[in-house]
Amino acid sequence: MNRASLIFAALLVLLVPLSLLAGRVWIDPATTPNAALILMELRLPRAVLAVVIGAGLGAAGAAMQGYLRNPLADPGLFGIAPMAALGAVASFWFGALLPPALAAWSLPAFALTGAALAMALLALIAGRTPSGAGGGIALFTLAGLMIASLAGALTALAITLAPNPFALSQIVMWLNGALTDRSWDEVWIAAPLIALGTAILVLAARALDALTLGEDAARSLGIDPRRLLWLLVMGVGLTVGAGVAVAGIIGFVGLIVPHLVRPLTDRLPSSLIVPSALAGACLVLIADSAVRVLPLVTELRLGIALSLIGAPFFLWLLLKMRRGAL
Repeated sequence: MNRASLIFAALLVLLVPLSLLAGRVWIDPATTPNAALILMELRLPRAVLAVVIGAGLGAAGAAMQGYLRNPLADPGLFGIAPMAALGAVASFWFGALLPPALAAWSLPAFALTGAALAMALLALIAGRTPSGAGGGIALFTLAGLMIASLAGALTALAITLAPNPFALSQIVMWLNGALTDRSWDEVWIAAPLIALGTAILVLAARALDALTLGEDAARSLGIDPRRLLWLLVMGVGLTVGAGVAVAGIIGFVGLIVPHLVRPLTDRLPSSLIVPSALAGACLVLIADSAVRVLPLVTELRLGIALSLIGAPFFLWLLLKMRRGAL
């Protein structure tokens, strides 16, 4: 474990207990009535989910930036998050047609189906290019943008044609991303998939290191561009898709986190993915604790809070790139 991993792992150990106590009403385990029940059934699953989703988004962002060799790359470029969101929106339309026993699971099931469809489209469009890594990266980027654009348009159409005001409100609120009222059920859905996706990204790390030398050099070292693309599609698809399935769209984590971690590493993807996962867990946990503490009438959505942080950060990155500092 490198220095960056140790730093963020230690920070995470400090943040988790604090997040369990933080909220509109701070919990004192010694005096708060039903403190154990509140902590175990409300606060702990929410904290675990924040850690799991943040870790997946952080690892996906680091892998994406390594693959595209672009510090402004974000997992959203895959189009997987918008397709997962489209699947979730479809559940508000069709979930009521399912038997009651299945209706409760319709949202994550539809969202994961949307993510899987995006992965299949990416593999179908970009995974068969004969032109090597360079053509694969360019085609992959364009395919991801096309899928994201199509999913965004269909989601907007679904919102416009919402069957009733309640469904419209539910769709809009869910798309903003939040961990409110999440339980252990969502943890059991997301955690195994995100863990598997992160493991796949770690497996691809050495190939991403070789890619930093250039596409021809990577091929000369025995790197198979198609295999690497498949690993990236599967890894990012699982981490991002599972996160969207249980929490909605939570943006900018995959963009911000690698930049926080990079100065603490040798900047190679193999040194960046695990620390970025830990830093992503810290960032989402801090943001989720903050939205619970803010004295607002209704709790600020987590996706909105992270966008308010991420948009200025993105502008700062653009200005820094303009000065040639990236």
